[in-house]
Amino acid sequence: MLSERIARPALPVFLVLCAATASAQPPSSFSAQDFSTHAMISVSASVVVLDHVRLIDGTGSPARADQALVLSHGKILAVGPESSVIVPAGATRIDANGETVFPGIVGLHDHLYYSASIATERADGFANGPGFYVTELPYTAPRLYLASGVTTLRTTGSVEPYTDLRITQQIRSGAMPGPKMDVSAPYLEGAPTQFAQMHPLKDADEARRMVDFWSSEGMTSFKAYMDISRTELGAAIAEAHAQHHKLTGHLCSVTWPEAISLGIDDLEHGPIFTDTEFSTTKHADVCPTDGESSWLHHSISEPAVQALIHSLVEHHVAVTSTLPVFEAMVPGRPPLTRRFTDALAPAALQSYLTLRAVMPLTSPMTPLFRKEMDFELAFARAGGLLLAGPDPTGNGGVLAGFGDQREIELLVEAGFTPVEAIAIATRNGAQYLGQLDHIGTIAPGKDADLVLVHGDPSTHIADIENIVTVFRDGTGYDPARLLASVRGQVGIW
Repeated sequence: MLSERIARPALPVFLVLCAATASAQPPSSFSAQDFSTHAMISVSASVVVLDHVRLIDGTGSPARADQALVLSHGKILAVGPESSVIVPAGATRIDANGETVFPGIVGLHDHLYYSASIATERADGFANGPGFYVTELPYTAPRLYLASGVTTLRTTGSVEPYTDLRITQQIRSGAMPGPKMDVSAPYLEGAPTQFAQMHPLKDADEARRMVDFWSSEGMTSFKAYMDISRTELGAAIAEAHAQHHKLTGHLCSVTWPEAISLGIDDLEHGPIFTDTEFSTTKHADVCPTDGESSWLHHSISEPAVQALIHSLVEHHVAVTSTLPVFEAMVPGRPPLTRRFTDALAPAALQSYLTLRAVMPLTSPMTPLFRKEMDFELAFARAGGLLLAGPDPTGNGGVLAGFGDQREIELLVEAGFTPVEAIAIATRNGAQYLGQLDHIGTIAPGKDADLVLVHGDPSTHIADIENIVTVFRDGTGYDPARLLASVRGQVGIW
């Protein structure tokens, strides 16, 4: 894929992320059906019991068979062997024999936009008009996430901040179905930038002012981007911490060791595609031209890479795995599924299929993808906090929600056990957000944010896709109905 990349070789396709909100209206048949929030709910009783269910609690412990799980007024009241749990009188009981429950997914790189027209934008290899853009999906993205078992997410960079804030408010009020959200401010990007919806910072003072302003507007996390300078990044980190928020980064002009020394909290995508410390063309505060190709000749076991892992762990810097967006650039991957093609608007589907068809079979993405997997496994085994998210951008091969499930499956391919992979996507995300007391694992007193699926993901990880019900604060949502409400619309709105 390096030979297929756009203007600057260091930019892989998945970085093409900017957006013009589409104004297309849904077809008339869409409005004839009841797709209200109320219509998406399948379980609304105050007290619910899942009987004879297999339990994956999110801690990484082995699955436990024949459990009873009691939900009461939005919280987990009790959990334990079916024979020992006391069930409140009048509870609604659900026979979950043959089914598995695990914590709601906590997605740590889950945008509310999508690169719906990327093939057109890249037709001549360069960005047309004002720069690369993406399409905000205020209706379809929250429903896709919830239908896929994502009950909490971090938006990890915003292109329409006031839209994102309004979505958050609407979900909280019950006017919209969707996950709980940790909402990120607009990207903290330096100059120059190739992205139409990003404001290039002028200096460190502007970086501080931007963090302060968006914190006052209600944003709860911040993300630095590829062309930010070290002084701008340092100022943004300091201001975010002063406001009691965290800052993550998808970097290029600043290396990972430099960002660690500045006190960054999290680094996105893994180092193979974003850490430029090994670049032979690197200059201070400039994104180099050799990008991820500089990692082709470095092994995970060599001292320099092991030193990076040690530094990350020592400084408590998390790493967010976004394997699905890279898999979409590997020849022959990912599997093309009916649910994917059904969800997309025709033009968005055509855009993705066009780019998939021209992917060169000799792409260096194949070894780089495996190397990224190996790094993430080594980082976690060394005690690092690995987070999970799909990054639904790139060439269009990753969709909201579906990508979160695929991320867990790819973590298993990377070498984690199924219960470890689920813990990364649930407990670890809650830990990073400082919400482990409320979400992330299944235990009495925690929020009843749960995913009920057919089958046994602890032995067959693809069973995480067989969702029966998604509980958010004890209310059960019907995934089939949620998906029906967005069919043929993803990429439009």
